[in-house]
Amino acid sequence: MAHQHGGGQPGGAALLATAFALGGGVAYLLAAARLRRRGDRWPCVRDLCFAVGTAVLVATALVTPPGGPFTAHMTQHVATGMVAPLLLVLARPITLALRFLPPGGRRRLLAVLRSRPVGVLANPPMAALLDMGGLWLLYRTPLFTAAHERPWLMALVHLHVFAAGLLFSAVVCSLDPLPRRHGVVLRSAALVGAGGAHAVLAKTLYATPPPGTGSAPDDLSAAAELMYYGGDLVEIALAAVIGLQWYAAGGRRLAREGRRTAGTGEPPASASYGQ
Repeated sequence: MAHQHGGGQPGGAALLATAFALGGGVAYLLAAARLRRRGDRWPCVRDLCFAVGTAVLVATALVTPPGGPFTAHMTQHVATGMVAPLLLVLARPITLALRFLPPGGRRRLLAVLRSRPVGVLANPPMAALLDMGGLWLLYRTPLFTAAHERPWLMALVHLHVFAAGLLFSAVVCSLDPLPRRHGVVLRSAALVGAGGAHAVLAKTLYATPPPGTGSAPDDLSAAAELMYYGGDLVEIALAAVIGLQWYAAGGRRLAREGRRTAGTGEPPASASYGQ
């Protein structure tokens, strides 16, 4: 997403980003309403997640957060690259599209999801590398300064931050159909690795600003703390999603064992230890 800077009027990139975000939000809510009208079940909490995620994107595009310049930028980074992607992923937009689209559109979407490029990108280590690698490149090289001098480059940077955060959240949560459903261990490892890289980057920013910049010490420390603790909160939420999936999978496995042994009079294997 592109943002305004300096407290002025939103630029063209910010207005374009706002239009896309609002368009996506409206399309999602209309599709969900259509499902309900035809009698399908679609939880309202998913609508709420998508609406709040859209509102976060719109707010970061149009409103300059309070605080120093670097703190304001970091607020936008956490909101656009972490909070909004998590909320959008929790709304399961791909699942909604597959249920809403006509057969032809559904086949085309599935073909894209099953394509080799998507399969490469939707791998947990790759998604983590794109997400965290982009941030290290932004804050530990002259890219940050160059982007502030070129509005088109800053727009591309924010677009990458959002897209990489969305991909990472989608792969880690694995709520929507993906080319391959990776296991809990691999997704958890990717989350732990990305979380560690994010925390280390925040700590380096606490001591040293991005090359070529001269943020005030208070502004720099506030931005670094926001990145560190804001990242922790989102990563805890992602871990909770993985944990709930693991718990639900265990319950389903026990239920299957119970059904298989119901007619034999023998306890399930998982219960034999207590005999």
